[in-house]
Amino acid sequence: MEQQPGRQQVADTVTDDLIRQLDDVTAALDELSRIMSQEEDLSAILHRACLQAVHAIPEADAASVTLLRGEEPHTAATTHELAAEIDHAQCRAGEGPCLEAAKRGEVVRVTVTDVRGRWPDFAEAAAQRGVTSYLSAPLYVDKEYHGSLSLYGDQAHGFRRLDAALLELYTTAAEGALGNARRYLKSREQIEQLRTALESRAVINQAKGMLMVVNQINADEAFARLVTRSQQSNVKLRDIAARLVADGSRADT
Repeated sequence: MEQQPGRQQVADTVTDDLIRQLDDVTAALDELSRIMSQEEDLSAILHRACLQAVHAIPEADAASVTLLRGEEPHTAATTHELAAEIDHAQCRAGEGPCLEAAKRGEVVRVTVTDVRGRWPDFAEAAAQRGVTSYLSAPLYVDKEYHGSLSLYGDQAHGFRRLDAALLELYTTAAEGALGNARRYLKSREQIEQLRTALESRAVINQAKGMLMVVNQINADEAFARLVTRSQQSNVKLRDIAARLVADGSRADT
């Protein structure tokens, strides 16, 4: 007669499984941090976050990130086309578990059959693509962007409470890193804008100086000529100035 496993053996197995999954989540966060130290595109970072979440939660087959800017939702990243299609269905309808998680700031764990009456567009899109279970956790990036990270599964029993806890752990820990990445990217963008503005100012001042010397006019008159030429040719002022500097022989025209 085959001996049944004792309670201690079952408990040890459950504990080992939990430790392994926590290790997977920790490894996923470490990898995400490494990626963010090298990547400069937020959409690419969010895509990798989706991949890492699927790897860390064994029940997940696909993942997506939905972001809201104000009240307008959009799909920011996905691992599979089916996830994008289901996400788009929710965005078009303006309702569904991913939006519920984003707006309420709570984890949403459902099976598709249980929410047919509540979110019919989501349920139909999910059922058509073989998705039977859904798990979504809020994801806060910064004051401008917030949303949710969602997992899709084909298990009839749905996601477990442990899966919900692990996803919430992952998203909560990832939020700090994503916020830092977002601030870094915004700083880089502002620095680039400032650099461009300084370069534009320098070339415009150089063109003004050339016009002042060649035509014996003051700075205001020289700038007015540049503006007039820009408007007449429908070319940006900086580009007009750059052309003039490149071809100094035409400064008196």
